[in-house]
Amino acid sequence: MSAHHDQDWDADTEQKLRRKSTKPQGRRKLADLTGEDPSDVADDTIRRLLDLGHLTEVVCELKSGKEATAYLAQTARGPALLKIYRDFAARSFKNDAIYREGQVVLDQRAQRAMASRSRKGLEMLQFDWVMAEYAHLWQLWQAGLSVPEPLVGPNVKTYAETVPAVLMRLIGTEEQPAPRLSDVKLTPEEAQSAWQQSVAGMADLLRLGYAHGDYSTYNLLWWENTVTIIDFPQLTTRTNPNFTDLLRRDAQSLATSFRKHGIHESAEGTLREVQRRALGPAPEPRVLLP
Repeated sequence: MSAHHDQDWDADTEQKLRRKSTKPQGRRKLADLTGEDPSDVADDTIRRLLDLGHLTEVVCELKSGKEATAYLAQTARGPALLKIYRDFAARSFKNDAIYREGQVVLDQRAQRAMASRSRKGLEMLQFDWVMAEYAHLWQLWQAGLSVPEPLVGPNVKTYAETVPAVLMRLIGTEEQPAPRLSDVKLTPEEAQSAWQQSVAGMADLLRLGYAHGDYSTYNLLWWENTVTIIDFPQLTTRTNPNFTDLLRRDAQSLATSFRKHGIHESAEGTLREVQRRALGPAPEPRVLLP
């Protein structure tokens, strides 16, 4: 649809959107996501994921946010985090325009629908938002960044079948999923390590030409002394006229959110350090096994 992940609107996509319920889907009830048999599962998204073989079971809800709810799930490849987005019309967070500026939408009809935020336009925005998270996850994972491994793809048509869900490998264990850095208590040594890794992660994104758009301890996981970056649908590139402001805001958010861990760095100093590190060597890319 948009040039950043080469997703065009085709007849199949139009048909999928038409099949959707006219009522916006908000937070799902866990009871609707589970059942003894796939046919007993009330939620059509979960039934589809079960039928496609991407899931074997939804276990429990982990966290519900303003855009999506995260669940612990089981797959043939082990425990996973299943992130299911609410429909755009059912979200408390809807101001995505700042992240979308500068994107080239190839289909003019789609562009008009999204700009008007009609029902069809909101469905298109939803589809694009989820597809962007998958596309970014795959790019960052393959580039060697510390992000969760996506479990569907890398073929675009394959992960398009899972919208509005994103499936990724669970960080942590089933008994103890990795907490966010905002929710843990760190020793001074751990805090310094977490800070250095977080600055390095932001620099890794910048080296690839990205600003995260929401970079703070709320979107950084902490597991076995390792920081993992999460939440990527709003990633923006230098084509976005807001890029510099978003990058500066990320540095501010990171510096502010680390104060509870005893790290007191300025936003300006953080941004300079990120920009300096972005000129350095990149992580070792990951090799995709067949």
